[in-house]
Amino acid sequence: MSDIQHWRKSSYSGDAANNCVELAQAPDAPAILLRESDEPETVIATTPAALRALTRAARAGRFDHLSR
Repeated sequence: MSDIQHWRKSSYSGDAANNCVELAQAPDAPAILLRESDEPETVIATTPAALRALTRAARAGRFDHLSR
């Protein structure tokens, strides 16, 4: 994944250097790439539709019970 030119940091990550979720567009595919800034070599690829579904579910609180 070294050919990715621009990773975008989540606005919810604040100014912390190693506490960020970052997104990028895959160079040769319609995939969205995600990584955690403290482990940048670990990258997850997903589709835009799946990422939208994940963010909608998180905003709706569907994962809140997992932290208890």
